[in-house]
Amino acid sequence: MTEPVQEPEPESSQEARRPKGYTPSKKERGIVTPKRPRPRVRRPDVANQPVRPRKDMTKEERRALREERRKRRQEIMEGMRRGDERYLTARDRGPERALARDVVDRRRTVGTWFFGGALVVLFASSPGMPEPIRLAGNVLWALLAVAVIVDATLLCRTLKKLIRERFPDTKERMGSLYLYVVVRSVTFRRMRVPEPRVELGQAI
Repeated sequence: MTEPVQEPEPESSQEARRPKGYTPSKKERGIVTPKRPRPRVRRPDVANQPVRPRKDMTKEERRALREERRKRRQEIMEGMRRGDERYLTARDRGPERALARDVVDRRRTVGTWFFGGALVVLFASSPGMPEPIRLAGNVLWALLAVAVIVDATLLCRTLKKLIRERFPDTKERMGSLYLYVVVRSVTFRRMRVPEPRVELGQAI
């Protein structure tokens, strides 16, 4: 004897049993939600990845790999010092950044004396020093800080003027360029990377 087929419960009776304030879902209302596409995982550039030594490498192969890595690092550092766009990081890349470097490198900056002056002030402010020397150290520190701020402001104003003249449609943020100029201005000239491509007093 076959069991009687149960008919689906009328929708009106289902709605009557729902609590007050119940909101039917999109599925119950017959709304089809499109599936979201799976996010694509960006694979790393295999060509730029360093070659890793294999377990079955011989001593000669490992030595050759270390030498290849050393030459590669040296090549990258030399390219960065020369200002070659192929080796520069995103922080140094672009014509606006090159112009910012020229603005700093074309003259002497007060910022290069900042750390040297800081050492003098630190020595003069030690507890064993006489009060006049400590006072002179504090005054020197204040004057040096004001001079650095004024010098950095002048550099940023010069850069802003040149950027508007030569790159009116630039998408670079001026705040980022200002910070780039300030950081380079407090770095010793011989330690700047990329190396200065303009001489002191040279027009840009």
